[in-house]
Amino acid sequence: MKRIWRIAWTLLCVYYAYMVEYRAELILWVLSGSLPIILMGVWTQAAQGGNFGLTSIDFARYFLAVFLVRQLTVVWVIWDFEKEVLEGKLSNRLLQPLDPGWHHVASHLGERAARIPFTLLLIGLFFILYPQAVWIPTFQAIFLFLLAGVLAFALRFIIQYTFALFTFWTERASAIENFWFLFYLFLSGMIAPLDVFPEPIKTIVLFTPFPYLINFPAGILVGLPVDLTRGFLATVGWIVLFLFLNRWLWRLGLKHYSGMGA
Repeated sequence: MKRIWRIAWTLLCVYYAYMVEYRAELILWVLSGSLPIILMGVWTQAAQGGNFGLTSIDFARYFLAVFLVRQLTVVWVIWDFEKEVLEGKLSNRLLQPLDPGWHHVASHLGERAARIPFTLLLIGLFFILYPQAVWIPTFQAIFLFLLAGVLAFALRFIIQYTFALFTFWTERASAIENFWFLFYLFLSGMIAPLDVFPEPIKTIVLFTPFPYLINFPAGILVGLPVDLTRGFLATVGWIVLFLFLNRWLWRLGLKHYSGMGA
């Protein structure tokens, strides 16, 4: 167990140091996830002239929560893995007594830690611009939000990593992610909270993994009505499903891998 923790800590420290080297790029990465802040302005204005069941303050708080979830769950593993396979760099990773996927996990966690100061800065700026939206979530809400956020990151990562494994058969596995992202954009709650969707559509969407990537953790933080039991069970269920599919594709893909030095 000590050896496992030592390896994990070493990977995290290495990738954190690597990410800190690109502090200027980190600022751009954080800003690239500010779409919810833009949409917040749209929906707060729309709420003043329409009946959506949410006030302008509710929308402001919700999209701030969406921004936080996005900072926790942004994933890019498919582009890194695609490059490793196409350039034959995966061969060196396969020689190590460690699943290559853990390198990508450590890379994402190190980047999360490195972007925290910039995220906090934008949150502070938000409250300066919208002081009326300031609220203090309960300890329970914060704990459940963090738990849901971690699970959402795990689900987002395993989904994209599963898509990445198609690189063993096609050179453009990232095209699958681009297609998937269209559904993710509209059905996850990034564009609008699911509470403003027509009830039949909302019911159908809840049977997909999308709401549990953004809407569910964001709803917990701002106090929107969410089914906690269903949300957590559904998230874990989708993680297990994609993890099973991921391992199956990994075993099949290695048989097709013919990268440089393989």
